[in-house]
Amino acid sequence: MLKNLSQLFQAEAENLVKVRRQLHQQPELSMEEFETTKFVAKELAALGIEYKLGEPTGVIGTIYGGQPGKTVLLRADMDALPVPELNEGLSYKSQQAGKSHACGHDAHTAMLLTAAKVLVEVKEELKGNVRLVFQPAEEVAKGAKAMIEQGALADVDNVFGIHIWSSVPVGQVSCYPGPAFAAADIIKINFEGIGGHAAMPEQTVDAAIIASQFVSNVQAIVSREIDPLHPAVVTIGRMDVGQRFNVIAQDAYLEGTVRNFNEGTRGIVEEKITHYAENIAALYGGTAKVVYERMTEVVDNDPASAQLVSQITSETFGTEALGAPAPTMGAEDFGFFMTDTPGAFALVGSANPEKDSCWAHHHGRFNIDEDALQVGAELYGRYAVSFLNG
Repeated sequence: MLKNLSQLFQAEAENLVKVRRQLHQQPELSMEEFETTKFVAKELAALGIEYKLGEPTGVIGTIYGGQPGKTVLLRADMDALPVPELNEGLSYKSQQAGKSHACGHDAHTAMLLTAAKVLVEVKEELKGNVRLVFQPAEEVAKGAKAMIEQGALADVDNVFGIHIWSSVPVGQVSCYPGPAFAAADIIKINFEGIGGHAAMPEQTVDAAIIASQFVSNVQAIVSREIDPLHPAVVTIGRMDVGQRFNVIAQDAYLEGTVRNFNEGTRGIVEEKITHYAENIAALYGGTAKVVYERMTEVVDNDPASAQLVSQITSETFGTEALGAPAPTMGAEDFGFFMTDTPGAFALVGSANPEKDSCWAHHHGRFNIDEDALQVGAELYGRYAVSFLNG
């Protein structure tokens, strides 16, 4: 049966698309994936796969191989986004107002369910077990930790995840050996000054001046405070300040994000952001309160596991399917699975201009070329088989 994996996956091609479209129409936000969880659990039960439900959402299943061996974890995230779908005329457009699968997690779930179905058919030949993790709340970076706390990583030797990627051509797979996705943190800063009349600035401490000086100067952390060989990004994405044209602002609120691949760099940036905020505020007679939240860890692909992905891709889909791997400052909470366990996280291309599937993730027009589904499903299955059986 292992020799016929491609035929087994091909037999599921029509149902794979059907499942993905069904999920696409009913998107659910992070930690609200109740119906998706029920659907996944029902599918696993029909396959005879032992599973347990996550709290409050998510599913952890295990396929027990016919022979003893290691355990490999396959993960798919399930949550959608609070983004209205703008794909007018799509027969399977989101039926939930203001919500859509604008990041492809519907595809991930459908692909892993299909892989599970095929792996059940060959389970007697497997030299070990396959842990299936249908994870909630990737978009808010809470789901991976929740699944781990609920036993997803117990006795697991290797982990593997997939993400549909709208900038990689459909049919290609990319897996960067080493740090592939950045650690992501959130900055929240409150600046406090003294408000007053716009015509009497000498009586005030202008929070708008403090905030704007911080935004301008914080980039010096990246250019002058850290090793240039360890890149970082500091972005201030929100600034709320002032109420009226003739009132000097008393306070200002900023939010931003920090991205990097190196723990030492991360620590320096965290320290310097507080230092800059407090000292710039003090320079103008104000104060600063900084909250720095570490959100995700680096997705650091084990070189041997990344090589396995490339080998599977080349042997199964041809050398032309090997995409050009490159790291991204994007973030993924799959990194929590890799903190103490080796593994790989691969990008499955879905970009196809002819099918209008090149829109950015999180955009209302985001959609995939469904030809990518077959690639991802088979990659899930073959990774498990190759890791367990060699």
